[in-house]
Amino acid sequence: MHLPGEEGQNPLKRSFTDDHGAAADQGVSKLFNPRRYQTQVYEVARRRNTIAVMETGTGKTMIAVMLIDEIGQAIKSSGDNKLIVFLAPTVHLVHQQFEVIKEHTAFKVEEYYGAKGVDAWDKEHWENEFKTHDVLVMTPQILLDALRKAFLTLEAVCLMIMDECHRATGNHPYTKIMKEFYHRSSIKPKVFGMTASPVIRKGVSSTMDCEHQISELESILDSQIYTIEDKTEMEVYAPTAKETRRFYNPTWFSSLDLKEKIKASWSKNDASFLKLQESVPSNFKDLDDKVKALRKRLSNDYEKILYCLDDLGLICAYEAVKVCLENAPTSEECEFYRKSSLQCRYFLEEVFGIIKQSLLNGCENFLDVGFDYLKAVDLGYISPKLNELVQLFHSFGVSRELLCLIFVDRIVTAKVIERFMRKVTSLSHFKISYLTGSTTSVDALTPKVQKETLKLFSSGEVNLLFSTDVVEEGIHVPNCSCVIRFDLPKTVRSYVQSRGRARQDNSQFIIMLERGNKQQRDQLYEIIKSEGLMTNTALNRDPEESVLKPCTLDEISEYVVNATGASVTADSSVRTIHKYCDTLPRDKYFVPRPAFQFSYLGDSYECKITLPPNAAFQTLVGPACKNSALSKQVVCLEACKKLHQLGALNDHLLPSTDKPLEKDINVESKGPASGAGTTKRKELHGTTGIRALSGTWAEKLDGAVFYAYKFDFSCDIVTELYSGFILLIESELAKDVGNIELTLYLVSKKVKASVSSCGQVRLDGEQMAKAKLFQEFFFNGLFGKLFHRANPAEKQREFLLMKETRKLWRQSYMYLVLPLETLDDSNNESWTINWGGISSCVSVVEFLKQNALLGAEHCKGDARNSLQSRSGASGTGCSSSQIFHFADSSVNEKNLKDMVVVAIHTGKIYSVFEVLSDTSAESPFDTSQYNTYAEYFHKKYGVLLMYPGQPLLRLKQNHNPHNLLVNFNGEGGSGKTSESGLVNGKERMYAHMPPELLVCTGLRRDVLKSFYLLPSLIHRLESLMLASQLREEIDSHCSLQISSSLILEALTSLRCSEDFSMERLELLGDSVLKYTVGCHLFLKYPEKHDGQLSSLRQSVICNANLHKLGIDRNLQGYIRDGAFDPRRWVGPGQVSIRPVPCECGVDTLEVPVDSKFQTRDREVVVGKCCDKGHRWMGSKTISDCVEALIGAYYVAGGLSAAVHFMKWLQIDVELEPSLVSEAITTASLHSCNPKVDEIGILESKLRYVFSTKGLLQEAITHASEQESKLGYSYERLEFLGDCVLDLLITWYLYQSHKVIDPGELTDLRAASVNNENFAQAAVRHNLQQHLQHCSGLLQSQITEYVKLLSEHDSGTKLQGPKGPKALGDMVESIAGAILIDTELNLDEVWRVYKPLLSPIVTPDKLELPPLRELIELCGSLGYFYKEQTVKKGETVHAELSVQLKDVLLIGEGIDRSKKIAKGEAAHHLLKELEKRGITHSGSARKRKLGADQVDDSSPIKQKKTEMHLPMDTTGLSLPATDRKISSSKNDIPVIKAINMKKGGPRVSLYELCKQLQWQMPTFKPTEKDSSFISTITLYIPNLGNIECTGDPRSDKKSSLDSAALLMLYDLERQGKIIIGGC
Repeated sequence: MHLPGEEGQNPLKRSFTDDHGAAADQGVSKLFNPRRYQTQVYEVARRRNTIAVMETGTGKTMIAVMLIDEIGQAIKSSGDNKLIVFLAPTVHLVHQQFEVIKEHTAFKVEEYYGAKGVDAWDKEHWENEFKTHDVLVMTPQILLDALRKAFLTLEAVCLMIMDECHRATGNHPYTKIMKEFYHRSSIKPKVFGMTASPVIRKGVSSTMDCEHQISELESILDSQIYTIEDKTEMEVYAPTAKETRRFYNPTWFSSLDLKEKIKASWSKNDASFLKLQESVPSNFKDLDDKVKALRKRLSNDYEKILYCLDDLGLICAYEAVKVCLENAPTSEECEFYRKSSLQCRYFLEEVFGIIKQSLLNGCENFLDVGFDYLKAVDLGYISPKLNELVQLFHSFGVSRELLCLIFVDRIVTAKVIERFMRKVTSLSHFKISYLTGSTTSVDALTPKVQKETLKLFSSGEVNLLFSTDVVEEGIHVPNCSCVIRFDLPKTVRSYVQSRGRARQDNSQFIIMLERGNKQQRDQLYEIIKSEGLMTNTALNRDPEESVLKPCTLDEISEYVVNATGASVTADSSVRTIHKYCDTLPRDKYFVPRPAFQFSYLGDSYECKITLPPNAAFQTLVGPACKNSALSKQVVCLEACKKLHQLGALNDHLLPSTDKPLEKDINVESKGPASGAGTTKRKELHGTTGIRALSGTWAEKLDGAVFYAYKFDFSCDIVTELYSGFILLIESELAKDVGNIELTLYLVSKKVKASVSSCGQVRLDGEQMAKAKLFQEFFFNGLFGKLFHRANPAEKQREFLLMKETRKLWRQSYMYLVLPLETLDDSNNESWTINWGGISSCVSVVEFLKQNALLGAEHCKGDARNSLQSRSGASGTGCSSSQIFHFADSSVNEKNLKDMVVVAIHTGKIYSVFEVLSDTSAESPFDTSQYNTYAEYFHKKYGVLLMYPGQPLLRLKQNHNPHNLLVNFNGEGGSGKTSESGLVNGKERMYAHMPPELLVCTGLRRDVLKSFYLLPSLIHRLESLMLASQLREEIDSHCSLQISSSLILEALTSLRCSEDFSMERLELLGDSVLKYTVGCHLFLKYPEKHDGQLSSLRQSVICNANLHKLGIDRNLQGYIRDGAFDPRRWVGPGQVSIRPVPCECGVDTLEVPVDSKFQTRDREVVVGKCCDKGHRWMGSKTISDCVEALIGAYYVAGGLSAAVHFMKWLQIDVELEPSLVSEAITTASLHSCNPKVDEIGILESKLRYVFSTKGLLQEAITHASEQESKLGYSYERLEFLGDCVLDLLITWYLYQSHKVIDPGELTDLRAASVNNENFAQAAVRHNLQQHLQHCSGLLQSQITEYVKLLSEHDSGTKLQGPKGPKALGDMVESIAGAILIDTELNLDEVWRVYKPLLSPIVTPDKLELPPLRELIELCGSLGYFYKEQTVKKGETVHAELSVQLKDVLLIGEGIDRSKKIAKGEAAHHLLKELEKRGITHSGSARKRKLGADQVDDSSPIKQKKTEMHLPMDTTGLSLPATDRKISSSKNDIPVIKAINMKKGGPRVSLYELCKQLQWQMPTFKPTEKDSSFISTITLYIPNLGNIECTGDPRSDKKSSLDSAALLMLYDLERQGKIIIGGC
C-alpha cells in the first residue's frame, strides 16, 4: 500500500525520509509499508538483541516502532503488565522520538525529562505513570535514577531501545544502566540499539582497534552489530551528501602589538583581583569564592577575545568584547561585590577601547555593498577563514530556499559570526540565527529559545544556522541542503553525524581547511580512514561467527536498602549527598554543601566529610583508599548509609519528606474535592438546632413548668414607653445567656434591652392554650398574614387560626413570648403576665372566627347586637364624649389613642393614631376610581357600612421588622433600608378606616412597639444559646470560664454585618495556633531542622487541615455567616410569608460532606438559608472560625484553655516540661566560642542572664560558621522565636487596640512582626556585633545597613535595601532561646523584648507599603492605576501610572525583585501625587468618616448624595513623571455587549473606566413620587465632564443602571466607544 499522495511515485519512496522515520507530511497514517532493508533489520532484531548501524536518514526509528508495535501487541494479548522504554540521550531527541512513536502507534506514550520535575516524584507518582502508559520515552539518566531508587526494575521492562547507543561507554548513564542493572538481572529485557557510528573515540587506528571498540560496545549492550550490506535502496531515501573542501589562506596579519596591549590590560586587572583575594579575611570563604569566580571569568573573557582575534579577525573580536560586556557580571548585594564585578567591566571596557582604536573608522559601515573584503583581510579586520565563509555564502546566490547548517566549536564563535553576518549587507536576504546547546555557559541560550530557533530553521524561516555540536546527533532537519564544518570535526562520530544533517538530494557537506596546514589535513585523513575502517569492520562481521564477549563487571561498592532494593553506589553517592544538602534550609549567605578534607597516609588517602550544621549529623571519616577521588566516594557512600539509618534518607534513598504521621498530628486526608479552606470553594452546610429552645410542653394538657426570662426595654427618649415581655422555655439557659443587656438601634432613637432570669413559672393547660393562641395571633398578624388564600386562584380567603394550629408549632422550636402588665412600683423584680390583654386577644380570635370578612356578604346587625352588652360596658361613664362603634364593641373617644386594633376585612393589625373629626365614610376617596370610602369598601370588599357617618380613624400601619442590632445611622448612612430589612427613614404610611371594621384587642401601642423589638432581640438570644451549646460540647469535662458572647464573636463572620466579627479573634488565634504547634514540634523533634519543622507546622495550621478539623467537629453548623434578615424571621406558631423552599436535594437538616455539595461557581450566593437551614458557605470561613475559637479560648483562659480547645479539635499538642529539660540539657553541651565575655556583654544588652549559656551561643551562630565545626546554628531557635514573637506582639496589639478595625489590626501586626522591624531593633541595640558568622557578604551588608540606619536617625528618609535577613533571624532566635531558658515563660520573654522592640507601631504611626497605599488611595478617590513590568536581564523594570484630570502620572522602579520594583515605582508615584495635594492620609480619613464627611483638604469634593461605583482595587498595569494625554482617533475602545440585568450597565461602565484609566463617575440619586432618578457625571481627560440623567425607576440601584446605560449610549453616539465587541 502507498501513503496518501504517493500514487504514481516510485513505490520505494516513502514519507519517513529522516533518520527516525518522522514524516515530512503531518498527515501521515499510522500504518506504513516498511522498506526492504528496514524489514531485514527488523527480522534480525526480533531474533536477538541488535545494534542497528545505519546512516542518518535511513529510518532507524521506524524499525524501533515496528518492534514496539509487535512486542506491545504481544504483551497486551498475554495480559502481562510490562513496559517498553525508549531512551534518547538529549531532551531534543526525547521530544522528537516521543512525537514519532505517538504518531505511529496506538499505545499510550509519555515523555520524561528533568524539566518535568521527575526528580521530585515519589514511588506513588511513578507507579501511576507505569499503570497509565505503555511506552516511556526518557533520557537515560531518568531511567538510571528510577532503577537506583527502586521505583522500577528491569524485570518490569520487556523492550529497551537505545538511541545513539554509541554513547554507552565510560561513565555514561547507558553504561551504568547496563552494568549496574541489566547484566545483574535474572530476567532481561530485549535490547535494540541505534547508531550511525558504533565508535565513540576520536577515531580508530586500525582494524583491530575498530574491532575492539565495536566488540566493547556489543559486550556492554549485550547486543550484536548489524548493518545493511547492499546500500542501493538506502541511497534512494538517504542520499549521501556530496563532500567538498573549501580552502582558505593562513592569517598573515600580525596582531602581536594588539595582543600585548590586551594582555597587559588583563595582567593589570588580574593583579587587582589577586590583591582583592589577598585582602579577604580567611574566614570569609564566600568572598574568596566570589573573587576566584570573577577572576576565572576575567580569564575566560580574555581567552575568548584572543580566540576571536586569531580565528575571526578584529571585527569579530570587537563583537566578542561587546558580547562579554552584555554578559558582564553585576552585583548590588554589597560594596565588595560591586567593586569585584566592576573590575571585570573595567577590563572589558579597556579592551573595547583598544580594539576600537585599531579599527580605523569603526566597523559599522565596513560591510556595506562594495566593501573590499581582500583589503579587510590585509588589515586584519576579518580573517581569511571568515572571508572564505562570506564568499561561500555569496556563491549561494539570492535563493531564500537555502537551509544551511554551519558547525563551529565554540559558543562565542557562533554568537559573533551570527552578529557579523547580520551586518553584511550583501547577505541581507538570508535570515541568520544560532544555537548553543543547554550548557551552563553565560553565552548559552535558554532551552525555550533553542527549541524555537530549531523550529524556525526547520520551517525555512531561518536560512543560515550557526551551531555547536548540539544538532549533530539525531536532530530532524529534513530540508537541510548544506552543512559547513567551519571548524573541523574532532571525532569520526562528529564527522558522520554532522554530514548526516544534510538530508536533501544533491546536498553538500563542505569542510573548511587551511592551506598548507598539515595538522588539519592529517586530522581529516584519520577521521575519513576511521570511517572506512568502521564501515568495513561492521560489514565484514559475521554475526554467526563473532562471539559476544561477556561484559566485564567491576566490583561495585554499594549500599542496598533491603526493604525496597534501592541502591547507591560509590560513584553515585557523591551526587546523593549533594542532593540531600540541597534540601537543607539556606539563605543568601550560606549554601549548604558538604566539605571534604583529605589526609595523605603515605600510600593511601583518607577523607573526612563535614555536613552543614542543620544536617542529621555533622562529620564522618571514611576508610583509607588508594586515591583521593575514591576516598571521597567511599566516605560519601558511608554517609548515605548513615543518613538512611538516621531517617534523613527514606527507603528509596531520597531526602525524607516531612509528611506528619497520623498519630502525631492531624493532617488533611486526600479526597476528590480540592481547595478545602480556600476562598474560592463554596460548600453547602446545614444549621445546628438550638437544644435550649426545644420542648414537649405543648403535649402536656394539664400544664407545664417553664423557665422565665424577662425582657425589659428602656428608650433614650424618656416619653417613649415599651411594654415588658416574658420568654418562657422548657430548658434553663446559661447565666451569661439568660442575663444580658444590648442596645437596639431604631431610626432616631436607641432602646436598651435587658434580659434577666426570673426563675420558674407554671402555666395550667388553659393558660398555655391562651398563650399559644395569643402568640399565633400577633406573630402572624404583625409579621405574617392572618387572612390567606389556600389556593391563589380563589378569591375566598381563610382565617389562619380558624382550624387546628398544631402544625404551626415544632417540637424543636418551642417557646412563648408574652406581654407583662405595666406596674406602678419601681421594683423590676416583680412581674405579672398580662393575662387580661391575652384573654382579650383570645376573644378577638373567637370573634374573627365568626365575623371575619373573608369575601362573603357583610354580616348584618345580629352579630353586632349580640355584643351590645360588651359595647355598653366599654362606654360606661363616657356619655359626655363621642362613642365610636367598633365591630365588636363601642369605645369612648378618650380611650382610642394608641389602642391596638385588627381589621375584620384584612386581618391587619393597627394602632389608632387620631380621630379625623372632619371626615367620614362619605368623604371623597383618595383616587378617582372610587367616589367615597363607603363605595371603596363596598366594591372592593363587599362591605355595607352601618355607621357611615362616623369619623374615620387615622391608623398607624404595621411594617416589616427591621434589623435593630446594627447602628446603620452611626456608620454615616442615610438611614435607608437594605433589601434584608434594615432601618428605613421614610415617612411612616397611615391608613384611614371606619371604626366599625375594626376589633379592639385590649392592648395598647407600647405592647405593639415591643413586638417589633422581639425579632432582633430573640435572634441575638438564639445566637448566644447556640454559642453556649457549643461551649458545653467543648468544655464537657472541663470547668473553663469563657463567655458565650466571646464564642459568639468567634462564630460570627463579617458577612453578618454585626458590630463584632471573628476577624480580631481569628488574627489572635492564628498566632496562638502557630506558637503552640511550633513549640510542640520544636520540643518533640529535636533532630529535625527548621525546614522540616516548618513543613510539619504548615501541615497542621494550613487552612485545609483546619477546615477538616472544623468539619469533623461540625463547627459549620454553628457558624453565623449571613446578615440577619428580620423579614424572614419566623417565631413559634407563625407561618412564613417569604418561604425559601429547599432546592438542595437534601432531606435532612444536616448536609453530608460530599463533593457534590461543593462548588467554585461564582454565581452561587453565600450566606442565604433555605427553610431547612441549608446555606452555602465559603470553605475558608470554617478555617477562620477554628482560628477565632482558638483566639477566644486564649483570651478567656490563656494558653492552657487554647490547648484544651485544640485537643478537642484533635490537634495533638503537648508542651511537656520533660522535653523542655531535654532541650536545655542538649544546649548545655554546646562547645562555646572562647569569647565568653561577649556572652556577658550581650546578656547585659538584653537585660537577661541565661541559665544555659549554650542556648544564647546557639542563638547567635549563623549556619555559615560551618567551618568552625560547631555542629549547630540558630535556625531551629529562629523557627521557635518566630512563633513566640508573633504571638507576643499580636497579643499586645490585641489588648492595646480594642476598638480599631480588624483590618487595621492586621496591618499593625504586619508592620510589627517582620524581619525588617527585627533587624532595625538589632541595630538600635547593637546586637549585630554579636552575630557569629563566616560570610563576607553578610558582614558587608550589615556594615552598610548600620550606616544607612544612622543616616536615617540623622533625619534623612530610610531608602534603599532592607536589612540583612540574618539580623532579624538572630532577634527571633534569641527570643526562642529565652523561651527555652525560662521553661516556656512567655511573660518573661515579653519583659525582655518589649523594650527591645519599642517603639511598637500605633495606628497613627502606621505606614502602609507604597503599593498598598497607592491601591487604597486610588480606590478611595475613584482612580485606576495600571502596572507594567518587564524583565531586563537580571532586573525587573516596573512602571505604574495613575490618570488624573489631564495628566498621566508615571512612577518607575528597578530591582531584581518584581515586588520591590513595583514598590519603588509606587513610592515615586505617591510622591508625585503628594505634590498635587493628593495624599493617602486624606483618603484614610475619608474611609473612616464616611463619604459625606470628607474635609475640604480632600482633592475630590463629594456631596452627601454623590457616590462612586464600587471600586475594584485590583489595578491593571501601565507606568514619576507626568504626561499630557492625547487621544488617538483611530484607537476606539471596544466593549462587550451590555448585560441588561441589574448591575450590568454599571459593570460595563466600570470596566470601560478601568480600561481607559478614567476616574470613576459619580452618581447623584434623588427620590421623587416613590421613584428614583439618578444623574451621572463622568470626566474624560482633555474633554471635560459629560452628564446624563437616567429614567425614573422603582429602586435606587435600577436608577443607577439607567443612568450608566444612557452614559454608555452617549459615549457610543459621540464615537468614544464601540459597544457589542467580542
